[in-house]
Amino acid sequence: MTDSIIVVRDVNVELGGRTVLRDFGLTVARGDVVAVLGLNGVGKSTLLRCIAGLQPQASGVVGVLDRPPSDDSGFWRDVVLVGDEPAWYPGLTVQEHLELMHAVHGPSRLEVEAALDLFDLDERRDMVPSNLSTGQRQRLTLAMALLRPSRLLLLDEPERGLDSAFRTRLAAILTEYADAGGTVVMATHDLAFARAAVAREVTLEAAA
Repeated sequence: MTDSIIVVRDVNVELGGRTVLRDFGLTVARGDVVAVLGLNGVGKSTLLRCIAGLQPQASGVVGVLDRPPSDDSGFWRDVVLVGDEPAWYPGLTVQEHLELMHAVHGPSRLEVEAALDLFDLDERRDMVPSNLSTGQRQRLTLAMALLRPSRLLLLDEPERGLDSAFRTRLAAILTEYADAGGTVVMATHDLAFARAAVAREVTLEAAA
């Protein structure tokens, strides 16, 4: 075992005949918060998908928790990926979505009532997601992610749709998660949010 949660070495990724990542390397230790910054199209989301084992690389090595990432139940017991808005269960309320997540994945550091309060969803608990605003749905998505027991959070623009006050709160939530031994890698366009989360900044440039 090593203290490195993620090791990415000499990774190259091609999409549609275009090189998105070229000879990219990254090491992330337990307790780190890493913010991956850069313009649209430089490969931030692609990098997260590589780490999650959902995007094969043309060459190079990706290791997560001392093994190659793989789309299996053992891997997803430790890793949570938040990317596009999830498909909501028809007819289930905000609270029922959280209760379902908690029931399926077992006990975690966060309980349903605490999640409703922490993500400002208490007054929306009886609403269905389709009737929420974009920001409220994003808060629900993040609450569901934090309800799962995990060692690694992979977040693709977690700040999208959130107002400035809640971005500050989310930064504190992620810092607390890391202080408790978790690890966070997030793609973001918001430098102030990254710095509020005390994140190590990694800037991606377009592959030459």
